[in-house]
Amino acid sequence: MRRVAIVGVGMTEFGEHWEKGYRELIAEAGVRAIEDAKLEGVKIDALYGGTMAAGRLIGQEHITALIADYMGLNPIPATRVEAACASGGVALRTGFLAVASGHHDVVVVGGAEKMTDVPTGEAAAALGGAGDQEWELFMGATFPGLYALAARRHMHDYGTTREMLAIAPMTTLKIRCVF
Repeated sequence: MRRVAIVGVGMTEFGEHWEKGYRELIAEAGVRAIEDAKLEGVKIDALYGGTMAAGRLIGQEHITALIADYMGLNPIPATRVEAACASGGVALRTGFLAVASGHHDVVVVGGAEKMTDVPTGEAAAALGGAGDQEWELFMGATFPGLYALAARRHMHDYGTTREMLAIAPMTTLKIRCVF
């Protein structure tokens, strides 16, 4: 396998971007990454986009091909990958493997969701779709509830306090879309 390097990074600021659509947020991050890498779009061989619920949240399936077109990168292969909260990470892994294998030389990779444009119940239902519908959700389990159970177990097993857990959100990068 070949060595692989991340040569450019771009992101949008975390927040409620009511004035921007999904495409604008991704394009903003993507263009920043391409500029940071000092690349021209013609040098990019493929795009890998991680998104779990674009169909439900923005009513758009087949999103990566549209993003490639919106960013002026067509005609390149554009592949959507989905792995719930790890969708962006799986897109990065897929892009890494495409370059490491020699199949592509330069790829753009990103992950995004835009949940602010739908009511809270619809966003919760979309997120719930990543759980086991027939077992967890049917029994009333939600991701916040499952994470709370995991946190409580960690507290029990390792003596972790609420204050210790509260530090994590303050140290997390505030990223909305990353390419």
